[in-house]
Amino acid sequence: MLRVINRFQKIAGFDRSMALASGALTALIPLVVLSGAIFGTEAADRIINRYGLAGGGAEAVRAVFSQEATNVGAGVFGTVFLAISVLSFSRTMQRLFEQNWELKPLGVRNTRNGLWWICALSFYTAVTGWLYVTLSGGRLGLAAALCEIPVTIAFLTWSGWILSAKRLAGAALLPFAVCAAVLAAAYAAVATVYLPRLFNSYASRYGAAGAVFGMASLLFGVMLVLVVSAALGREVRDELVRIRQGRRPSQDEVRRQWDSIVEQTRSRWRAVRKRPSHHQPENSHGA
Repeated sequence: MLRVINRFQKIAGFDRSMALASGALTALIPLVVLSGAIFGTEAADRIINRYGLAGGGAEAVRAVFSQEATNVGAGVFGTVFLAISVLSFSRTMQRLFEQNWELKPLGVRNTRNGLWWICALSFYTAVTGWLYVTLSGGRLGLAAALCEIPVTIAFLTWSGWILSAKRLAGAALLPFAVCAAVLAAAYAAVATVYLPRLFNSYASRYGAAGAVFGMASLLFGVMLVLVVSAALGREVRDELVRIRQGRRPSQDEVRRQWDSIVEQTRSRWRAVRKRPSHHQPENSHGA
């Protein structure tokens, strides 16, 4: 467990989750808006049915994905913005694999693989959406969540392979994919309970914009699960390799891991404390 926490801190887990959630929001919202220009309000209806939204939450979602809103997003500018957003999101995902598995960053040189990943992401989203529409019955949508697990395992394993430019083998990625698929299914079941309340609360405060805030909160939870699973999967894989090679942890392993966690926490705290100090000389000088 200490190794997982240490790994999570090394990749700046919370910051990485927020970056992924922001990238997903800016990429998926334009995608849904443009698809709504073709399919009408179908996108809004799917979101409402998927999470059982009603009242103000449902109205906020319909307002965001209404025909008037989708007309604004259509056109050349909307298409260009969508392309930039989804490519940026794919590079953010790429950096997660590169940092967690300590690979050399490729940046825009991996754009072609990023485009393949975007196509696969669209197909994966369609498949999982179909599962929840077809198997919507049952408590908390458990049937759909369980059927989604093998699909998610296959998608995440392939995602790590393609976004790492084929530098990560499937065997190295499988523990991460299994952890992420199981935890994501559990999160989806829990989300069906709390998300309608969250959407209604945001809608009552912010109107139609509340739907965007609700989706941002939902995506942050999903990405946090993904990042935690990446750290957990990496450490599980390394431990399996050590067991296979007959290596045993040293007697001071726990102590070293704990010291590393404490040092990283202190380093981040010192960095946070130093930020306001940059403005103090200016304020004192102005006084």
